[in-house]
Amino acid sequence: MASLFRWMLHGTFLALFVIAAALPLEYNDSTEVDADVVIIGGGSSGTYAAVRLHDLGKSVILVEREDVLGGHTNTYVDPQTNITIDYGVIVYHDIPVVQNYFNRLNIPFAIAPISGYGNTTYANFKEGKVIANFIPSNPTNALAAYGAQVAQYPGLSAGFLLPNPVPEDLLMPFGQFVQKYNLGDAVQIIAGFAQGHGDILKQMTLNVFMINGLQVLKSMQTGFLVTAHHDNYEIYGNALRVLGSDKVLLKSKVVSTNRYFADHVEVTVQTPSGLKVIKANKLVMAIPPKLPNLADFDLDGTEKSLFSKFINTAYYTGLVHNTGLPANASYQNIDVAAPYSLPDLPGIYGLGTTAIPGLFNVHYGSQTALSDDAVKDDIIATIKRLRTSMGIQAYEEPELVAYDSHTPFRLTVSPDDVKSGFYNNLNALQGHRHTFWTGAAFDTHDSSLLWNFTETLLAKIT
Repeated sequence: MASLFRWMLHGTFLALFVIAAALPLEYNDSTEVDADVVIIGGGSSGTYAAVRLHDLGKSVILVEREDVLGGHTNTYVDPQTNITIDYGVIVYHDIPVVQNYFNRLNIPFAIAPISGYGNTTYANFKEGKVIANFIPSNPTNALAAYGAQVAQYPGLSAGFLLPNPVPEDLLMPFGQFVQKYNLGDAVQIIAGFAQGHGDILKQMTLNVFMINGLQVLKSMQTGFLVTAHHDNYEIYGNALRVLGSDKVLLKSKVVSTNRYFADHVEVTVQTPSGLKVIKANKLVMAIPPKLPNLADFDLDGTEKSLFSKFINTAYYTGLVHNTGLPANASYQNIDVAAPYSLPDLPGIYGLGTTAIPGLFNVHYGSQTALSDDAVKDDIIATIKRLRTSMGIQAYEEPELVAYDSHTPFRLTVSPDDVKSGFYNNLNALQGHRHTFWTGAAFDTHDSSLLWNFTETLLAKIT
């Protein structure tokens, strides 16, 4: 009888445990935080939104899964010299939103130097062969013609604001568009500004216009900006000080969201110090809206339908030394047998010299995501292949001293989706369920232009 009672008691506790596990979690008052706006993602767009909303008098909480802010901003500090090298985001546009932001954060800036350090050697990296006497096309006339085409769509300077119906020129593969308007001489330089975007000849012309819009063309002529200390992370360190460490939740992950309230949202976040429930009037999303990234968010049918259509390219960046390659030259990957000599992907776009002799920046692109180990192995193998073909005897193993994956990178949809009004529907999400969206999926991979885009949302958020 006693054993039966113990069995029944155990079963009762077990049943109660199962029922309790199925119920929504309740938190005591100490875990609840109130804010006007909660922002998810402390990259370029999210940090900018946080600082601007803070300055507009709004209480803000910024949630970031990494241990630093900055997203695709990567800065390496050389342990021997303390020289800083930016190898993620490099340059900015000389426009008011950038100048104002830099001044607000006490970031000195200057016009970027026109040339880097040394000359350029052209090589087929897949074959490891230097292409002697390669002369790039003069892009001047073709870039002007390209710019005249881009200028027909001024709405693209403020995001994906498309004519209705969407012109066929914007929907065709860029390779066809180049042939139609005789723009071949500009392809190399356009591709240079589109690293990480996959095969641009197969990309929709719309996507290339977003990457290389009117502001990029203008900055090619007038010059880009760089931070005077060549330390782009300084932007995010200063932003953290402005916001306050108690308002920035680093190394934190969203556990759940509830956006069905009439006048606010609730976001539950796992932080290093425990769970926090943030109650806010508005939610700003500044992370790539791919469904795997949003598994813990209460997406509705409209959001799921739109975000499920996104596909992405992949982009990786780093710094490598012990290459054995001459330190007074940069190395650009080309394939003279391919259209416009564009390199085959996946692979390295190029190896660029830096302020530290013998330390090269490296940028790697792929049409689809690869493992970090596969990318790193290919970078090292490519460098070895290149120096062998150049007759360089080097016994040191090339080493990546810094590396970061910027994947998922460019988010795109099919031409049929664009034609069917995808971007009109995407833009209509602004304010839906107290939520606003910013980031490259809504504009382009360009910090300066993302700050501009985010600025246009502030009046709606406040």
